[in-house]
Amino acid sequence: MGGMAKAVTEGLPKRRIEESAASRQARIDSGIETIVGVNKYKLKEEEKLDILSIDNKKVKEAQIERLKRIKATRNSEEAKKCLEALTEAAKTGKGNLLELSINAARARCTVGEISDALEVVYGRYVPTHSLASGAYKSAYGKTNEIDAVIDAVKKFTKEQGRPPRILVAKMGQDGHDRGAKVVASGFSDLGFDVDISPLFSTAKEVAKSAVESDVHVVGVSSLAAGHKTLVPELIDELKKLDASHISVICGGVIPPQDYDFLYQHGVVAIFGPGSRITDCALSVIKEIEKKLSLKK
Repeated sequence: MGGMAKAVTEGLPKRRIEESAASRQARIDSGIETIVGVNKYKLKEEEKLDILSIDNKKVKEAQIERLKRIKATRNSEEAKKCLEALTEAAKTGKGNLLELSINAARARCTVGEISDALEVVYGRYVPTHSLASGAYKSAYGKTNEIDAVIDAVKKFTKEQGRPPRILVAKMGQDGHDRGAKVVASGFSDLGFDVDISPLFSTAKEVAKSAVESDVHVVGVSSLAAGHKTLVPELIDELKKLDASHISVICGGVIPPQDYDFLYQHGVVAIFGPGSRITDCALSVIKEIEKKLSLKK
């Protein structure tokens, strides 16, 4: 391929990691690999944990006010010079970008402003999205469970004229996408049409993509505790686009005490840690069919 740098650019290492993760998830779901407490020897009743709940809306508002104060009290001319010097060094290749970035930070330039100064020259990196096709299904093996899901997908496709379509989305500053990729790969192997949103998408961007791709459901993967803010925003954005027919489901690390909040805001299903992809897929098909029957 031409070395590791080129491999990283092409996304090869990430793809291999995702293939391995999808295969392992299949072994766990099928019971080939035992995870105590997850797929074997599970507790009859999970212990309830005390979890610190953060009001993300208040944190966001406080941070915005803080940034406004910094920009109002700093030496604007000095900040501008530092950012211009950073852009110029990126253009010419002359100068130490790290040193110039530190100078800009000392002049109270924000991380966003420093990034923008470099992005003018370098552009923004956009990772390539690919599915680990076949990894989940082949590792799971030929079983009645897999066949049941595939049959349900085929039945849905015959009745609706197309396969169930899902957009797997990551919103906010949540860069943990391995689990989302595993779910996307698993659903794809089971016959779903699968789209994946870019990392760090806004609720508005995800809603727009869902409508443009004509999906039946948006699956939100949340591992950074932004679900109580971002998921209601997504549902509101879908309503604005007259797309309330698109169901929203959630998965990831979501405290059980937050489930009712999400259901009250319109989420139709939540899949926490330990959920089997085959079970999730069947549940999603049922939810899509339920929504479609309400449209008639």
